[in-house]
Amino acid sequence: MGYIQKNASSSRPFFVYLPLTSPHTPILPNDQFLGKSGINEYADFIMMTDSIVGRVMAEFKRQGIEKNTLIIFTSDNGFAPAAGLKELENFGHHPSYQYRGTKSDIFEGGHRVPFIMKWPAVITGGSIGNQTISLTDFMATCAEIVGRPLQDSEGEDSHSMYPLMQIASKREYKRKDIIHHSGEGNFSIRKGKWKMVFGAGSGGWSYPTTKDLIKQNLPQIQLYDLDRDIVETHNVAALYPLVVKELTALMGKYIVEGRTTSGSLQANDVPVQLTK
Repeated sequence: MGYIQKNASSSRPFFVYLPLTSPHTPILPNDQFLGKSGINEYADFIMMTDSIVGRVMAEFKRQGIEKNTLIIFTSDNGFAPAAGLKELENFGHHPSYQYRGTKSDIFEGGHRVPFIMKWPAVITGGSIGNQTISLTDFMATCAEIVGRPLQDSEGEDSHSMYPLMQIASKREYKRKDIIHHSGEGNFSIRKGKWKMVFGAGSGGWSYPTTKDLIKQNLPQIQLYDLDRDIVETHNVAALYPLVVKELTALMGKYIVEGRTTSGSLQANDVPVQLTK
């Protein structure tokens, strides 16, 4: 809080990055919250997280800078299985909501996360967007807000979300698709309602894991219609070969170009192995 207090009176903009460890491990609720949920330590930990976020927001208000401060609450991936899923479900709480999988998986439960923005001077309170966005979009968004154009070799996969914040904006948010990567290296690409996974299984900790695949002969391509099958249980790759072909070509294009935004070709940081 001291950092906020110190900078609130300055005419210069400032940036706060507060990386709380939940929903990851280590799960370490302090004495004030230990046992408070009545469920388990993970639930206690989440209550502590809520409290910390509340204190931060209250401090912005106390300093009189709440209206012109952009506050973003999000997570980099789904919950960790160490949370104690069975205990949570017994109390009616499903950390991944309706989505399949957890942290490390290629499934939606590993990548769909809360994303809440508050900026009263710009964003209309209570507004909801259903566009597919990515945390990689932070770079282009912040660059536009502060008026610092990105160079061609910067933020090659970043699209500004600033148009989404402004209800009356006539500019377009340019992201049309999104690429994910699992803990064990499985890629997926999503465009519209279609999500295609390059590889069998979860690519992470959930069933079927790499070890489980030794005993099974599962297709090496997974295709899901997320409009009809948000829980990713029906692989329809065999039914839609043209969709598989289109998404494979799009993924190959991005790999060759080294970027998913417009601009000159860029080198990939490491060799990209699309299938194993």
